[in-house]
Amino acid sequence: MSRLVAVCAVHQLLPDAGTVGITAIDKRAVEGPVKVGSYGVYADVQADRRNHGGPDKALYAYSEEDAAYWAAELGRDTPPGWFGENLRVEGIDVNAALVGEQWRIGSTVIVEVTMPRTPCQTFARRVGGDAERGWVKRFSDARRLGPYLRVVKNGRIEAGDEIVVVHRPDHAPSILDIYRGP
Repeated sequence: MSRLVAVCAVHQLLPDAGTVGITAIDKRAVEGPVKVGSYGVYADVQADRRNHGGPDKALYAYSEEDAAYWAAELGRDTPPGWFGENLRVEGIDVNAALVGEQWRIGSTVIVEVTMPRTPCQTFARRVGGDAERGWVKRFSDARRLGPYLRVVKNGRIEAGDEIVVVHRPDHAPSILDIYRGP
């Protein structure tokens, strides 16, 4: 069974060396049911709305399996939200997701895969230390990107909710098929 491990929202805005000057990548798991609307998880924010957020990037999903891979590679914990994701999931191959594929999360929320995450320098700075050097390329080359999602049907979700693929379009590319890398 595929399930939602955690719903994550911004914990705090942090200073950042990028052009915006702050980042909202510090996401952490929240407790209990959370409302999800067309712009994502309620109470979440995106500091760089030009490159993150909006209806086609309302949510970002990352898998527990990929997080475990990076925890082993980096020798550190990668708790829910560490990748800046809103949804930590397990039991679903998020990198094989097709553009246009739809998932039902819990009993009401429906989301649609729109595009792969493109790792950025803000994410590299978040990783920090020796891993930061070449991080964007390393993350890209591993092809463990995770998808951005559009919210098709609003509702409430919470950790433990089942995820069911309700639609997979014929002949659509996967997020990895369209990813061009840094």
